[in-house]
Amino acid sequence: MTRNARASQPFEEPQIPVQIKLAAAWASLMFLYIYVDYLVLHKPGHLEGILGGKIWEFDISQTFMTAAFVSMSLPSLMILLSVTLPARAARVANFVVAGLFIPYSIFNAAGETWLVFFGLSIGIELVLLAYILRTAWAWPRKAVHSVAGTGARDSHLPRKAHA
Repeated sequence: MTRNARASQPFEEPQIPVQIKLAAAWASLMFLYIYVDYLVLHKPGHLEGILGGKIWEFDISQTFMTAAFVSMSLPSLMILLSVTLPARAARVANFVVAGLFIPYSIFNAAGETWLVFFGLSIGIELVLLAYILRTAWAWPRKAVHSVAGTGARDSHLPRKAHA
């Protein structure tokens, strides 16, 4: 096969399981959180606030740190849970956690003066969360077919194409 003939052939588009799509979206969200939190350390005055015992308006305490840890552990756990839970449980977990993180992400913009930076970062977070919700909503279902005349249902029969 010549180089030009190979270059003109379409690429194969393998099916990606929904669990992998969801885990990848949660991993992307976690990377985004890490990078935003790292970059915000460079915002003038932010480190001084941390050294003074405050993050935004909150006192840095064991309670605050525990709450922050728990909230940030959920997306991390969703990477694992998306691929290991049974389909129904994984779907529900993705709905619940992504649904909780939408207002959480929006809350992070409250009182911020760097609207472009936080608007862009939170906008991308919201796109990822919407993707997670849509992917979980569209989770494929097993085809269940009735075997003619028996009343039995058999999900391993091939589906007939509808015209």
